[in-house]
This record gives sequence, structure tokens and C-alpha cells, in this order.
Amino acid sequence: MHELPVIKSILDVCLKHAQKNDAKKIVTIHLQVGEMSDLEPEWMQKYFDYLTKDTIAKGCSLQILVVPTAFRCSAC
Repeated sequence: MHELPVIKSILDVCLKHAQKNDAKKIVTIHLQVGEMSDLEPEWMQKYFDYLTKDTIAKGCSLQILVVPTAFRCSAC
């Protein structure tokens, strides 16, 4: 369920910038999500579809790239 507020925040930012630039339609949003973020792309998409239904982002393609986790030893 924590995907909902994350997607809402992302959508709010996109809608704000679209309005600022007089955009009529948002076509695609590209997201990079860390593998360890505990965000599920399937639920992100479902909440996104629900939240965009009455906005200029309705039907927008949400492209989610899950970025692999990388660690580095701070002593090396």
C-alpha cells in the first residue's frame, strides 16, 4: 500500500510541471526504482491508473525500470 503515496507524489510533480508548461497531455513517465525500494511495479501501475483517470495523464504510459542494487566496501 505504500506505493499509493509514492505514485501520488510523482503524479503531483508531473501535473504541476505540465500545468506550468501549458501541456495538454502527459504521454509517458519514466521512473527508475531501486531494487531494494520495496516498491512493486505491478501495484505502482495499478495506483497510477487509478489516480490518473480524471487528469491529463489518463492513458499515460508509466515506464518503470528496476535498477539493481550495487554495494561498495567503504574500506576499499
